[in-house]
Amino acid sequence: MKKLLNTLPLLALLIVVTSCSSVRVAADYDKNARFEEYKTFAFFKTGIDKAEISDLDKRRILRAIEAELLAKGFTKSEKPDLLISLFTKSQQRVDVYNNSWGYGGWGWGGFGPGWGWGGFGPGWGWGWNQPSVSTSTQGTLYIDLIDANKKELVWQGMGTGYLSRNMEKKEARIKEFVTEIMTKYPPIAQR
Repeated sequence: MKKLLNTLPLLALLIVVTSCSSVRVAADYDKNARFEEYKTFAFFKTGIDKAEISDLDKRRILRAIEAELLAKGFTKSEKPDLLISLFTKSQQRVDVYNNSWGYGGWGWGGFGPGWGWGGFGPGWGWGWNQPSVSTSTQGTLYIDLIDANKKELVWQGMGTGYLSRNMEKKEARIKEFVTEIMTKYPPIAQR
């Protein structure tokens, strides 16, 4: 029992860490579309050019989409069955943390008003009540599959998660977004 109680905090931390890195996905599709007939694809440049992200990130996303479609048996073509487009949204999240520890409280310590470790002045207790602020960016990637002949949207996948500012992690994170979104294609009803 004691061993279980000792591992619970570690398990809770693991759950929090893994949930923060996940991508939440959803998809919508035209129930009348014949997904089994789609065999070829091309990128819809007009739509992709409108995406408000850097050209580097666009290329990363397009390479990841292409790899996923090729793995599903599609062929890239000049006369495609499907046109692939994308767009993105992002939202800044700001978190304020109170870094209070110990007994904390109001007042000032031995080093001057509002700052310090001591307990030499007015107030009570000891601690540090300086809040910290962290920002993160949550992004949403939409992947649209458009019937090339009808010029109609037949499938849309969406992935939402936190983005990395770290350049080394960015490509892996983009691949994770695309892979998770593309697990929804073809729709279950059509598989």
